[in-house]
Amino acid sequence: MNKSKKKIILDILSYSILIAGSLMMLAPFLWMISTSLKTADATFVMPPKWIPDNITFINYKNVINSFPMFRFLFNSIFISVTITLGQLLICSMAAYVFARIEFKGRNALFLIYLGTLMIPSQATLTPQYILMNYLGWVNTYKALILPGMFSAFGTFLMRQYFLTIPRSLEEAAFIDGASHLRVFFKIIMPLSKPGLATLTITSFMESWNSFLWPLIITSDDKHITLPLALTRMQGRWHTDYNLLMAGTLITVIPILIVYLLAQKQFIKGITMTGIKG
Repeated sequence: MNKSKKKIILDILSYSILIAGSLMMLAPFLWMISTSLKTADATFVMPPKWIPDNITFINYKNVINSFPMFRFLFNSIFISVTITLGQLLICSMAAYVFARIEFKGRNALFLIYLGTLMIPSQATLTPQYILMNYLGWVNTYKALILPGMFSAFGTFLMRQYFLTIPRSLEEAAFIDGASHLRVFFKIIMPLSKPGLATLTITSFMESWNSFLWPLIITSDDKHITLPLALTRMQGRWHTDYNLLMAGTLITVIPILIVYLLAQKQFIKGITMTGIKG
């Protein structure tokens, strides 16, 4: 068998595996859409039907009428967007310091800072809650937003990207009398769009899907987010999965929109942040 035939066979096998993997990952999402368009009686029909006989959108109407979904949606969007913007600024500024400004103990401090990633988030929930309670921030947007603005991972990600930017650009700016602040906003940030897009998506997804911290720090409907709202659609003895899937799809759509808008920059950012250590 010659090399060209071997290559064709390997390509067919590779694409077959990739297609099979893609279908496996898409199947739960497609089933969620299918279930959200079914009536309660058709949810547990055997054998299962991917395409319902009677497609209905009443589940979405029932979800919106039964729960203050627009309030929950506003809370999730407001909290996630604010946390994401905060991380973009704070993590980028911290990353610039670690990547570009020389000072004694910089590497040791960065390693300690990076070491906080090894601490499980569950271990910090109790002291964090005590602090929020001491400040009187329980059941407030401040408690839901401020702790999420600081991210060791985000700082590490942006630092790795900043290291790929040639120093000659900022050195030329320093010669012209530019300050670190001016260099950061006028040179570094405009050149870091792929890295910023990566951080935007990871930060937005993490804050959007956050469940445990909002569950602990909130107890009223005014500040509840969509992941917590989904638990209210699950009964103790019975769950209407058609309604639950409709609510889940409403929760997933904003994440898909964010990813689709930034996917090219996201892929480029993931590729470039690992070039230099």
